[in-house]
Amino acid sequence: MTTDAFKPQDPHFEQRVRGSFDRQAAMKTIGAFVSEIEPGRVVIELPHSPALTQQHGFMHAGMIATALDSACGYAAFTLMPHDAGVLTIEYKINLLAPGKGQLFRMEGIVAKPGRTITVVEGRAYAIDDGREKLIATMTATEMTIVGRDDVKH
Repeated sequence: MTTDAFKPQDPHFEQRVRGSFDRQAAMKTIGAFVSEIEPGRVVIELPHSPALTQQHGFMHAGMIATALDSACGYAAFTLMPHDAGVLTIEYKINLLAPGKGQLFRMEGIVAKPGRTITVVEGRAYAIDDGREKLIATMTATEMTIVGRDDVKH
């Protein structure tokens, strides 16, 4: 699916996404960063770190879900008004393969935008020795939040 059909409500959506992402202590803690932003699509990358692995040395599923949730949320956020915030209200993740790689790429793509509720499809890939492997999929439901001081844009 291409995101060419999506028109952002805010022409400065990329700056808003980057600013919001930079305020996320969780993403800083795990070392994730935004690598691509376009209307309806965001890619977050997460380098391998032994501190984020489970007992077998694979990237912990919770770390994959955390970064993939952010990619999905920010994909929805690209299409929201300038004064909106975004909150995930539900997601389902399918873990398809162990998280083995030097780098993990989390891609969120809006499937159905809405004024209040947006549905986003996520894909997580492990990059290992130059090979990319799909390791998880996510369906996320995101809510547009306006008028709340505790949910900033």
